[in-house]
Amino acid sequence: MAQGGNGSPKSSPVTPYEEALDALSSLITRRTRVGDVNMGDRFNVLFEYVKMLDLEEAISKMKIIHVAGTKGKGSTCTFTESILRNCGFRTGLFTSPHLIDIRERFRIDGVEICEEKFLAYFWWCYDRLKEKTNDNVPMPTFFHFLALLAFKIFSAEQVDVSIMEVGLGGKYDATNVVQEPIVCGITSLGYDHMEILGNTLGEIAGEKAGIFKHRIPAFTVPQPDEAMHVLEEKASQLNVPIQVAAPLDVKLLNGLRLGLEGEHQYLNAGLAVALCSTWLKKTGHLEDTCLEQIHTLPQQFIKGLATASMQGRAQIVTDQQTNKETSNELVFYLDGAHSPESMEACARWFSIAIKDQDQTLFHQKPDNSKFSNEVVKMHHGERAQKKSTKILLFNCMSVRDPQLLLPRLMKTCADNGVYFKKALFVPGLSVYHKVGSHALTQNDLNIDLSWQLTLQRVWENLMQGNKGRSINASSEELKDDIEMSASNSEHSAVFSSLPVAIKWLRNRVQQNQSMRFEVLVTGSLHLVGDVLKLVKR
Repeated sequence: MAQGGNGSPKSSPVTPYEEALDALSSLITRRTRVGDVNMGDRFNVLFEYVKMLDLEEAISKMKIIHVAGTKGKGSTCTFTESILRNCGFRTGLFTSPHLIDIRERFRIDGVEICEEKFLAYFWWCYDRLKEKTNDNVPMPTFFHFLALLAFKIFSAEQVDVSIMEVGLGGKYDATNVVQEPIVCGITSLGYDHMEILGNTLGEIAGEKAGIFKHRIPAFTVPQPDEAMHVLEEKASQLNVPIQVAAPLDVKLLNGLRLGLEGEHQYLNAGLAVALCSTWLKKTGHLEDTCLEQIHTLPQQFIKGLATASMQGRAQIVTDQQTNKETSNELVFYLDGAHSPESMEACARWFSIAIKDQDQTLFHQKPDNSKFSNEVVKMHHGERAQKKSTKILLFNCMSVRDPQLLLPRLMKTCADNGVYFKKALFVPGLSVYHKVGSHALTQNDLNIDLSWQLTLQRVWENLMQGNKGRSINASSEELKDDIEMSASNSEHSAVFSSLPVAIKWLRNRVQQNQSMRFEVLVTGSLHLVGDVLKLVKR
Protein backbone atom coordinates (compact mmCIF):
# COMPACT_ATOMS: atom_id res chain seq x y z
CA MET A 1 0.00 0.00 0.00
CA ALA A 2 2.35 2.69 -1.27
CA GLN A 3 0.22 5.70 -0.39
CA GLY A 4 -0.43 4.18 3.11
CA GLY A 5 0.45 6.12 6.20
CA ASN A 6 1.64 9.16 4.28
CA GLY A 7 -1.86 9.90 3.06
CA SER A 8 -3.23 10.11 -0.43
CA PRO A 9 -1.38 11.52 -3.44
CA LYS A 10 -2.01 15.18 -4.26
CA SER A 11 -3.95 14.25 -7.37
CA SER A 12 -6.43 12.14 -5.42
CA PRO A 13 -9.90 13.66 -5.05
CA VAL A 14 -10.43 12.05 -1.64
CA THR A 15 -9.02 13.13 1.71
CA PRO A 16 -6.53 10.90 3.59
CA TYR A 17 -9.33 9.99 6.00
CA GLU A 18 -11.68 8.97 3.19
CA GLU A 19 -8.86 6.95 1.67
CA ALA A 20 -8.51 5.01 4.93
CA LEU A 21 -12.28 4.44 5.05
CA ASP A 22 -12.18 3.12 1.49
CA ALA A 23 -9.44 0.67 2.47
CA LEU A 24 -11.49 -0.36 5.52
CA SER A 25 -14.58 -0.81 3.35
CA SER A 26 -12.66 -3.32 1.23
CA LEU A 27 -12.62 -5.65 4.25
CA ILE A 28 -16.42 -5.87 4.47
CA THR A 29 -17.47 -9.30 3.24
CA ARG A 30 -20.36 -9.41 0.81
CA ARG A 31 -21.76 -12.70 2.09
CA THR A 32 -24.47 -12.60 4.73
CA ARG A 33 -23.70 -13.59 8.27
CA VAL A 34 -26.27 -16.41 8.11
CA GLY A 35 -24.05 -18.36 5.76
CA ASP A 36 -21.02 -18.35 8.05
CA VAL A 37 -20.61 -21.93 9.22
CA ASN A 38 -16.84 -21.75 9.75
CA MET A 39 -16.85 -19.29 12.65
CA GLY A 40 -14.41 -21.43 14.62
CA ASP A 41 -11.90 -21.49 11.78
CA ARG A 42 -12.26 -17.78 11.20
CA PHE A 43 -11.79 -17.11 14.90
CA ASN A 44 -8.59 -19.16 15.11
CA VAL A 45 -7.05 -17.13 12.30
CA LEU A 46 -7.28 -14.09 14.58
CA PHE A 47 -4.31 -15.37 16.55
CA GLU A 48 -2.27 -15.33 13.32
CA TYR A 49 -3.15 -11.67 12.83
CA VAL A 50 -2.16 -10.90 16.44
CA LYS A 51 1.27 -12.42 15.73
CA MET A 52 1.61 -10.49 12.46
CA LEU A 53 0.97 -7.25 14.36
CA ASP A 54 3.28 -8.21 17.25
CA LEU A 55 0.43 -7.68 19.69
CA GLU A 56 0.72 -10.87 21.76
CA GLU A 57 2.70 -9.36 24.61
CA ALA A 58 0.81 -6.07 24.48
CA ILE A 59 -2.58 -7.78 24.82
CA SER A 60 -1.32 -10.00 27.65
CA LYS A 61 -0.33 -6.90 29.63
CA MET A 62 -3.61 -5.01 29.12
CA LYS A 63 -5.96 -4.75 32.11
CA ILE A 64 -9.17 -5.61 30.30
CA ILE A 65 -12.85 -5.62 31.28
CA HIS A 66 -14.68 -7.85 28.78
CA VAL A 67 -18.47 -7.54 28.37
CA ALA A 68 -20.91 -9.72 26.37
CA GLY A 69 -24.72 -9.96 26.36
CA THR A 70 -27.82 -9.37 24.27
CA LYS A 71 -29.05 -6.07 25.68
CA GLY A 72 -27.21 -3.36 27.57
CA LYS A 73 -23.62 -4.17 26.54
CA GLY A 74 -22.92 -0.69 25.26
CA SER A 75 -24.61 1.00 28.22
CA THR A 76 -22.76 -1.18 30.75
CA CYS A 77 -19.43 -0.47 29.04
CA THR A 78 -20.24 3.26 28.94
CA PHE A 79 -21.05 3.36 32.67
CA THR A 80 -17.91 1.32 33.43
CA GLU A 81 -15.66 3.63 31.41
CA SER A 82 -17.18 6.76 32.95
CA ILE A 83 -16.75 5.43 36.51
CA LEU A 84 -13.09 4.48 36.06
CA ARG A 85 -12.29 7.72 34.21
CA ASN A 86 -13.76 9.65 37.12
CA CYS A 87 -11.60 7.54 39.44
CA GLY A 88 -8.59 9.06 37.68
CA PHE A 89 -7.64 6.27 35.27
CA ARG A 90 -6.79 6.60 31.57
CA THR A 91 -9.49 4.61 29.82
CA GLY A 92 -9.89 2.89 26.46
CA LEU A 93 -13.39 1.95 25.30
CA PHE A 94 -14.15 -0.22 22.26
CA THR A 95 -17.83 -0.45 21.27
CA SER A 96 -19.96 -1.13 18.21
CA PRO A 97 -21.59 -0.15 16.01
CA HIS A 98 -20.75 3.48 15.32
CA LEU A 99 -23.58 5.87 14.48
CA ILE A 100 -21.91 8.64 12.48
CA ASP A 101 -18.13 8.16 12.39
CA ILE A 102 -16.07 4.96 12.66
CA ARG A 103 -13.82 6.68 15.23
CA GLU A 104 -16.69 6.54 17.77
CA ARG A 105 -15.75 2.88 18.30
CA PHE A 106 -12.37 3.85 19.78
CA ARG A 107 -12.56 6.18 22.77
CA ILE A 108 -9.65 7.39 24.85
CA ASP A 109 -10.64 9.03 28.14
CA GLY A 110 -14.24 9.20 26.94
CA VAL A 111 -13.45 10.97 23.65
CA GLU A 112 -13.36 9.33 20.21
CA ILE A 113 -9.85 9.04 18.84
CA CYS A 114 -8.73 12.02 16.79
CA GLU A 115 -8.42 11.69 13.02
CA GLU A 116 -4.63 12.07 13.02
CA LYS A 117 -4.06 9.23 15.48
CA PHE A 118 -6.69 7.05 13.83
CA LEU A 119 -4.91 7.36 10.49
CA ALA A 120 -1.51 6.58 11.99
CA TYR A 121 -2.70 3.44 13.80
CA PHE A 122 -4.97 2.37 10.93
CA TRP A 123 -2.20 2.35 8.33
CA TRP A 124 0.27 0.82 10.76
CA CYS A 125 -2.03 -2.21 11.09
CA TYR A 126 -3.36 -2.27 7.55
CA ASP A 127 0.02 -2.07 5.83
CA ARG A 128 1.54 -4.83 7.96
CA LEU A 129 -1.38 -7.15 7.44
CA LYS A 130 -1.42 -6.41 3.71
CA GLU A 131 2.25 -7.30 3.55
CA LYS A 132 2.06 -10.52 5.61
CA THR A 133 -1.30 -12.07 4.64
CA ASN A 134 -1.66 -14.45 1.69
CA ASP A 135 -4.16 -16.83 0.06
CA ASN A 136 -4.07 -19.17 3.05
CA VAL A 137 -4.41 -16.37 5.61
CA PRO A 138 -6.27 -13.55 3.81
CA MET A 139 -6.86 -10.06 5.13
CA PRO A 140 -9.11 -9.99 8.20
CA THR A 141 -12.78 -9.18 7.83
CA PHE A 142 -14.13 -5.74 8.77
CA PHE A 143 -14.95 -6.33 12.45
CA HIS A 144 -11.92 -8.53 13.03
CA PHE A 145 -9.72 -5.71 11.77
CA LEU A 146 -11.47 -3.15 13.98
CA ALA A 147 -10.94 -5.30 17.09
CA LEU A 148 -7.25 -5.74 16.23
CA LEU A 149 -6.99 -1.99 15.67
CA ALA A 150 -8.56 -1.37 19.09
CA PHE A 151 -5.93 -3.53 20.79
CA LYS A 152 -3.18 -1.67 18.92
CA ILE A 153 -4.60 1.76 19.82
CA PHE A 154 -5.14 1.01 23.51
CA SER A 155 -1.73 -0.62 23.97
CA ALA A 156 0.08 2.19 22.13
CA GLU A 157 -1.85 4.86 24.04
CA GLN A 158 -0.94 3.09 27.30
CA VAL A 159 -4.41 3.19 28.80
CA ASP A 160 -4.82 1.92 32.38
CA VAL A 161 -7.98 -0.03 31.57
CA SER A 162 -9.47 -1.32 28.31
CA ILE A 163 -13.21 -1.90 28.26
CA MET A 164 -14.01 -4.23 25.36
CA GLU A 165 -17.60 -4.73 24.19
CA VAL A 166 -18.23 -8.01 22.36
CA GLY A 167 -19.52 -7.43 18.84
CA LEU A 168 -21.55 -10.61 18.35
CA GLY A 169 -21.94 -13.65 20.57
CA GLY A 170 -18.80 -14.18 22.63
CA LYS A 171 -17.04 -17.47 21.99
CA TYR A 172 -16.02 -16.62 18.42
CA ASP A 173 -16.07 -12.84 18.69
CA ALA A 174 -12.92 -11.01 17.61
CA THR A 175 -12.50 -9.43 21.05
CA ASN A 176 -12.19 -12.93 22.57
CA VAL A 177 -8.51 -13.21 21.66
CA VAL A 178 -8.09 -11.85 25.17
CA GLN A 179 -6.73 -14.69 27.28
CA GLU A 180 -6.62 -13.12 30.75
CA PRO A 181 -9.05 -10.26 31.30
CA ILE A 182 -9.31 -8.81 34.80
CA VAL A 183 -13.08 -9.41 34.99
CA CYS A 184 -15.91 -10.41 32.65
CA GLY A 185 -19.52 -9.24 32.49
CA ILE A 186 -22.67 -10.72 30.91
CA THR A 187 -25.56 -8.30 30.46
CA SER A 188 -29.23 -9.24 30.02
CA LEU A 189 -29.75 -12.15 27.64
CA GLY A 190 -32.57 -12.44 25.12
CA TYR A 191 -33.42 -13.57 21.62
CA ASP A 192 -31.26 -11.82 19.03
CA HIS A 193 -28.99 -12.97 16.18
CA MET A 194 -30.67 -16.37 16.53
CA GLU A 195 -29.57 -17.30 13.01
CA ILE A 196 -26.02 -17.44 14.41
CA LEU A 197 -26.20 -17.94 18.16
CA GLY A 198 -29.00 -20.50 18.54
CA ASN A 199 -32.75 -20.76 18.95
CA THR A 200 -32.96 -21.12 22.73
CA LEU A 201 -31.87 -18.89 25.59
CA GLY A 202 -29.64 -21.73 26.74
CA GLU A 203 -27.81 -21.88 23.41
CA ILE A 204 -27.45 -18.10 23.33
CA ALA A 205 -26.16 -18.06 26.92
CA GLY A 206 -23.60 -20.73 25.97
CA GLU A 207 -22.23 -18.52 23.20
CA LYS A 208 -22.02 -15.46 25.48
CA ALA A 209 -20.32 -17.52 28.22
CA GLY A 210 -17.57 -18.22 25.68
CA ILE A 211 -15.76 -15.15 27.05
CA PHE A 212 -15.30 -16.85 30.45
CA LYS A 213 -11.66 -17.64 31.25
CA HIS A 214 -10.19 -20.02 33.82
CA ARG A 215 -10.55 -18.58 37.37
CA ILE A 216 -11.29 -15.06 36.07
CA PRO A 217 -14.24 -13.58 38.04
CA ALA A 218 -17.47 -12.89 36.16
CA PHE A 219 -20.64 -10.96 36.92
CA THR A 220 -24.06 -11.05 35.35
CA VAL A 221 -27.49 -9.52 36.00
CA PRO A 222 -30.64 -11.44 37.01
CA GLN A 223 -31.36 -13.80 34.07
CA PRO A 224 -34.15 -16.20 33.08
CA ASP A 225 -33.59 -19.62 34.69
CA GLU A 226 -32.71 -21.31 31.41
CA ALA A 227 -29.95 -18.79 30.69
CA MET A 228 -28.70 -18.62 34.28
CA HIS A 229 -28.34 -22.39 34.48
CA VAL A 230 -26.07 -22.45 31.41
CA LEU A 231 -23.96 -19.51 32.64
CA GLU A 232 -23.43 -21.26 36.00
CA GLU A 233 -22.58 -24.54 34.28
CA LYS A 234 -20.02 -22.92 31.97
CA ALA A 235 -18.56 -20.98 34.90
CA SER A 236 -18.24 -24.18 36.95
CA GLN A 237 -16.34 -25.93 34.15
CA LEU A 238 -13.70 -23.17 34.18
CA ASN A 239 -13.64 -22.55 37.95
CA VAL A 240 -15.03 -19.08 37.29
CA PRO A 241 -16.45 -17.36 40.38
CA ILE A 242 -19.71 -15.94 39.01
CA GLN A 243 -21.97 -13.54 40.89
CA VAL A 244 -25.26 -11.84 40.09
CA ALA A 245 -24.98 -8.06 40.43
CA ALA A 246 -28.12 -6.48 41.86
CA PRO A 247 -29.71 -3.52 40.04
CA LEU A 248 -28.38 -0.21 41.34
CA ASP A 249 -30.40 1.28 44.19
CA VAL A 250 -31.41 4.80 43.12
CA LYS A 251 -30.77 6.03 46.68
CA LEU A 252 -27.04 5.43 46.18
CA LEU A 253 -26.95 8.31 43.65
CA ASN A 254 -27.60 10.91 46.37
CA GLY A 255 -30.42 12.58 44.46
CA LEU A 256 -28.73 12.52 41.04
CA ARG A 257 -30.02 10.68 37.97
CA LEU A 258 -28.25 8.15 35.80
CA GLY A 259 -26.67 9.72 32.73
CA LEU A 260 -28.43 7.16 30.51
CA GLU A 261 -32.24 7.29 30.53
CA GLY A 262 -34.59 4.37 31.16
CA GLU A 263 -35.48 2.16 34.11
CA HIS A 264 -33.53 -0.75 32.60
CA GLN A 265 -30.32 1.26 32.99
CA TYR A 266 -30.30 0.57 36.76
CA LEU A 267 -29.62 -3.06 35.83
CA ASN A 268 -26.67 -2.05 33.64
CA ALA A 269 -25.41 0.44 36.23
CA GLY A 270 -25.42 -2.23 38.94
CA LEU A 271 -23.35 -4.51 36.73
CA ALA A 272 -20.94 -1.67 35.92
CA VAL A 273 -20.42 -0.95 39.63
CA ALA A 274 -19.59 -4.64 40.26
CA LEU A 275 -17.15 -4.73 37.31
CA CYS A 276 -15.40 -1.53 38.39
CA SER A 277 -15.15 -2.57 42.04
CA THR A 278 -13.64 -5.91 41.06
CA TRP A 279 -11.24 -4.30 38.57
CA LEU A 280 -10.09 -1.83 41.24
CA LYS A 281 -9.62 -4.62 43.77
CA LYS A 282 -7.75 -6.99 41.43
CA THR A 283 -5.43 -4.24 40.18
CA GLY A 284 -4.56 -3.22 43.73
CA HIS A 285 -6.48 0.06 43.87
CA LEU A 286 -9.24 -0.91 46.29
CA GLU A 287 -9.26 -2.62 49.66
CA ASP A 288 -11.56 -5.60 50.20
CA THR A 289 -13.39 -3.73 52.92
CA CYS A 290 -14.54 -1.04 50.47
CA LEU A 291 -16.46 -3.65 48.49
CA GLU A 292 -18.55 -4.47 51.54
CA GLN A 293 -19.90 -0.94 51.86
CA ILE A 294 -23.01 -1.63 49.82
CA HIS A 295 -25.01 1.22 51.37
CA THR A 296 -22.78 3.93 49.91
CA LEU A 297 -20.96 4.57 46.67
CA PRO A 298 -17.70 6.48 46.28
CA GLN A 299 -18.26 9.99 44.95
CA GLN A 300 -16.28 9.13 41.79
CA PHE A 301 -18.68 6.25 41.09
CA ILE A 302 -21.72 8.52 41.51
CA LYS A 303 -20.23 11.16 39.20
CA GLY A 304 -19.33 8.52 36.62
CA LEU A 305 -22.84 7.07 36.60
CA ALA A 306 -24.50 10.50 36.46
CA THR A 307 -22.35 11.91 33.66
CA ALA A 308 -22.21 8.85 31.38
CA SER A 309 -23.48 9.67 27.89
CA MET A 310 -24.16 7.64 24.79
CA GLN A 311 -25.47 8.50 21.37
CA GLY A 312 -28.50 6.71 19.99
CA ARG A 313 -29.77 5.30 23.25
CA ALA A 314 -32.70 7.18 24.76
CA GLN A 315 -31.48 10.35 23.02
CA ILE A 316 -33.70 13.35 22.29
CA VAL A 317 -32.76 15.65 19.43
CA THR A 318 -34.64 18.59 17.96
CA ASP A 319 -34.53 19.07 14.21
CA GLN A 320 -32.04 21.85 13.53
CA GLN A 321 -33.73 22.88 10.28
CA THR A 322 -37.28 23.35 11.52
CA ASN A 323 -36.54 24.45 15.08
CA LYS A 324 -34.64 27.66 14.51
CA GLU A 325 -36.37 29.62 17.30
CA THR A 326 -36.63 26.94 20.03
CA SER A 327 -40.32 26.37 19.26
CA ASN A 328 -39.46 22.67 18.86
CA GLU A 329 -42.21 21.57 16.51
CA LEU A 330 -40.21 18.53 15.35
CA VAL A 331 -38.45 16.42 17.98
CA PHE A 332 -36.76 13.06 17.38
CA TYR A 333 -36.63 10.45 20.14
CA LEU A 334 -33.85 8.06 19.18
CA ASP A 335 -33.28 4.59 20.58
CA GLY A 336 -31.47 1.78 18.77
CA ALA A 337 -33.63 -0.99 20.27
CA HIS A 338 -33.73 -4.08 18.03
CA SER A 339 -34.80 -7.00 20.22
CA PRO A 340 -38.27 -7.67 21.71
CA GLU A 341 -37.09 -6.89 25.24
CA SER A 342 -35.26 -3.70 24.31
CA MET A 343 -38.25 -2.63 22.19
CA GLU A 344 -40.39 -2.79 25.31
CA ALA A 345 -37.84 -0.78 27.31
CA CYS A 346 -37.70 1.77 24.46
CA ALA A 347 -41.49 2.13 24.49
CA ARG A 348 -41.51 2.69 28.26
CA TRP A 349 -38.79 5.33 27.95
CA PHE A 350 -40.59 7.11 25.08
CA SER A 351 -43.88 7.13 26.97
CA ILE A 352 -42.24 8.72 30.02
CA ALA A 353 -40.04 11.08 28.00
CA ILE A 354 -42.87 12.72 26.04
CA LYS A 355 -44.73 13.36 29.28
CA ASP A 356 -41.61 14.87 30.84
CA GLN A 357 -41.53 17.27 27.90
CA ASP A 358 -44.45 19.15 29.38
CA GLN A 359 -41.99 20.47 31.96
CA THR A 360 -38.58 20.43 30.30
CA LEU A 361 -37.17 19.64 26.87
CA PHE A 362 -33.74 18.07 26.64
CA HIS A 363 -31.93 18.28 23.38
CA GLN A 364 -28.42 17.67 22.20
CA LYS A 365 -26.08 20.06 20.44
CA PRO A 366 -22.85 19.27 18.61
CA ASP A 367 -19.86 19.96 20.85
CA ASN A 368 -16.42 19.11 19.43
CA SER A 369 -17.76 15.94 17.76
CA LYS A 370 -19.54 14.92 20.96
CA PHE A 371 -23.10 15.72 21.96
CA SER A 372 -23.71 17.62 25.16
CA ASN A 373 -27.08 18.06 26.89
CA GLU A 374 -28.66 21.47 26.89
CA VAL A 375 -31.78 22.04 28.93
CA VAL A 376 -34.35 24.36 27.41
CA LYS A 377 -37.17 25.63 29.62
CA MET A 378 -40.43 26.05 27.73
CA HIS A 379 -43.25 28.50 28.52
CA HIS A 380 -46.34 26.60 29.60
CA GLY A 381 -48.61 28.90 27.58
CA GLU A 382 -46.69 28.22 24.37
CA ARG A 383 -46.71 24.48 24.99
CA ALA A 384 -50.44 24.42 25.73
CA GLN A 385 -51.25 25.83 22.29
CA LYS A 386 -49.66 22.90 20.48
CA LYS A 387 -51.20 19.46 20.13
CA SER A 388 -48.77 16.57 20.13
CA THR A 389 -48.68 14.13 17.22
CA LYS A 390 -46.71 10.92 17.68
CA ILE A 391 -45.00 9.41 14.65
CA LEU A 392 -43.05 6.15 14.46
CA LEU A 393 -40.02 6.01 12.12
CA PHE A 394 -38.91 2.40 11.86
CA ASN A 395 -36.65 -0.05 10.10
CA CYS A 396 -35.04 -3.30 11.21
CA MET A 397 -32.81 -5.94 9.66
CA SER A 398 -34.62 -8.63 7.70
CA VAL A 399 -33.19 -11.35 9.98
CA ARG A 400 -35.35 -9.95 12.78
CA ASP A 401 -39.03 -10.80 13.20
CA PRO A 402 -41.31 -7.74 13.13
CA GLN A 403 -44.07 -9.92 14.61
CA LEU A 404 -41.97 -10.00 17.79
CA LEU A 405 -40.82 -6.36 17.71
CA LEU A 406 -43.77 -4.21 16.62
CA PRO A 407 -46.48 -5.71 18.90
CA ARG A 408 -44.25 -5.22 21.97
CA LEU A 409 -43.65 -1.61 20.97
CA MET A 410 -47.30 -0.84 20.24
CA LYS A 411 -48.71 -2.59 23.33
CA THR A 412 -46.24 -1.01 25.78
CA CYS A 413 -46.93 2.45 24.37
CA ALA A 414 -50.70 1.83 24.46
CA ASP A 415 -50.50 0.63 28.06
CA ASN A 416 -48.99 4.03 28.84
CA GLY A 417 -51.64 5.93 26.88
CA VAL A 418 -49.37 6.67 23.91
CA TYR A 419 -50.61 6.07 20.35
CA PHE A 420 -49.00 6.74 16.96
CA LYS A 421 -50.82 8.78 14.34
CA LYS A 422 -48.63 7.38 11.57
CA ALA A 423 -45.82 4.83 11.21
CA LEU A 424 -43.18 5.50 8.56
CA PHE A 425 -41.07 2.65 7.19
CA VAL A 426 -37.83 3.37 5.33
CA PRO A 427 -34.95 1.34 3.86
CA GLY A 428 -31.44 1.70 5.25
CA LEU A 429 -29.54 4.75 4.05
CA SER A 430 -25.93 3.64 4.43
CA VAL A 431 -24.46 1.37 1.80
CA TYR A 432 -23.72 -2.00 3.40
CA HIS A 433 -20.28 -2.39 1.90
CA LYS A 434 -18.99 1.13 2.63
CA VAL A 435 -18.19 3.20 5.72
CA GLY A 436 -17.95 6.96 5.99
CA SER A 437 -20.20 9.89 5.23
CA HIS A 438 -19.34 9.69 1.52
CA ALA A 439 -20.87 6.21 1.41
CA LEU A 440 -24.50 7.30 1.62
CA THR A 441 -26.83 6.22 -1.15
CA GLN A 442 -28.59 8.77 -3.28
CA ASN A 443 -32.30 8.50 -3.90
CA ASP A 444 -32.74 5.37 -6.00
CA LEU A 445 -36.06 4.81 -7.72
CA ASN A 446 -35.23 1.12 -8.19
CA ILE A 447 -34.53 0.38 -4.52
CA ASP A 448 -36.11 -2.82 -3.20
CA LEU A 449 -38.84 -1.89 -0.69
CA SER A 450 -40.28 -5.38 -0.25
CA TRP A 451 -39.06 -5.63 3.36
CA GLN A 452 -40.46 -2.22 4.27
CA LEU A 453 -43.80 -3.22 2.72
CA THR A 454 -43.74 -6.34 4.90
CA LEU A 455 -43.19 -4.17 7.99
CA GLN A 456 -46.07 -1.96 6.90
CA ARG A 457 -48.45 -4.95 6.56
CA VAL A 458 -47.55 -6.12 10.08
CA TRP A 459 -48.26 -2.62 11.43
CA GLU A 460 -51.57 -2.23 9.60
CA ASN A 461 -52.75 -5.62 10.88
CA LEU A 462 -51.85 -4.60 14.42
CA MET A 463 -53.67 -1.29 14.02
CA GLN A 464 -56.79 -3.03 12.76
CA GLY A 465 -56.74 -5.22 15.86
CA ASN A 466 -56.48 -2.14 18.09
CA LYS A 467 -58.69 0.10 15.97
CA GLY A 468 -61.05 1.34 18.63
CA ARG A 469 -58.37 2.39 21.07
CA SER A 470 -55.81 3.81 18.70
CA ILE A 471 -57.98 5.92 16.42
CA ASN A 472 -59.92 7.49 19.28
CA ALA A 473 -56.70 8.35 21.04
CA SER A 474 -55.09 9.77 17.87
CA SER A 475 -58.03 11.75 16.57
CA GLU A 476 -56.25 15.11 16.18
CA GLU A 477 -56.41 16.72 12.76
CA LEU A 478 -53.40 16.29 10.48
CA LYS A 479 -53.03 17.81 7.05
CA ASP A 480 -51.55 14.75 5.45
CA ASP A 481 -50.78 14.85 1.75
CA ILE A 482 -48.70 11.73 1.45
CA GLU A 483 -47.85 12.01 -2.24
CA MET A 484 -44.14 11.59 -1.50
CA SER A 485 -44.55 8.05 -0.20
CA ALA A 486 -44.10 4.81 -2.12
CA SER A 487 -47.05 3.19 -0.33
CA ASN A 488 -49.60 4.95 1.86
CA SER A 489 -52.12 3.20 4.11
CA GLU A 490 -54.45 4.54 6.75
CA HIS A 491 -51.98 4.27 9.61
CA SER A 492 -48.63 3.99 7.85
CA ALA A 493 -46.51 4.86 4.84
CA VAL A 494 -43.42 3.44 3.13
CA PHE A 495 -40.86 5.89 1.77
CA SER A 496 -38.22 5.12 -0.83
CA SER A 497 -35.50 6.67 1.32
CA LEU A 498 -34.90 8.24 4.72
CA PRO A 499 -34.22 11.75 3.32
CA VAL A 500 -37.64 11.67 1.61
CA ALA A 501 -39.29 10.67 4.91
CA ILE A 502 -37.48 13.48 6.77
CA LYS A 503 -38.57 15.94 4.08
CA TRP A 504 -42.18 14.78 4.48
CA LEU A 505 -41.98 15.31 8.26
CA ARG A 506 -40.57 18.80 7.80
CA ASN A 507 -43.35 19.63 5.35
CA ARG A 508 -45.95 18.43 7.86
CA VAL A 509 -44.48 20.75 10.48
CA GLN A 510 -44.79 23.71 8.11
CA GLN A 511 -48.38 22.82 7.19
CA ASN A 512 -49.53 22.07 10.74
CA GLN A 513 -48.30 25.01 12.78
CA SER A 514 -50.54 24.16 15.75
CA MET A 515 -48.93 20.74 16.18
CA ARG A 516 -45.78 19.47 17.77
CA PHE A 517 -44.42 16.37 16.03
CA GLU A 518 -42.73 13.81 18.30
CA VAL A 519 -41.01 11.11 16.26
CA LEU A 520 -39.80 7.84 17.80
CA VAL A 521 -36.90 6.45 15.74
CA THR A 522 -36.15 2.82 16.60
CA GLY A 523 -35.61 -0.73 15.32
CA SER A 524 -32.00 -0.27 14.25
CA LEU A 525 -28.93 1.60 15.48
CA HIS A 526 -28.02 2.11 11.83
CA LEU A 527 -31.33 3.93 11.28
CA VAL A 528 -30.68 6.06 14.38
CA GLY A 529 -27.22 6.95 13.09
CA ASP A 530 -28.56 7.84 9.66
CA VAL A 531 -31.22 10.12 11.20
CA LEU A 532 -28.53 11.85 13.28
CA LYS A 533 -26.44 12.41 10.14
CA LEU A 534 -29.38 14.13 8.43
CA VAL A 535 -30.83 16.06 11.36
CA LYS A 536 -27.46 17.30 12.68
CA ARG A 537 -26.18 18.63 9.36
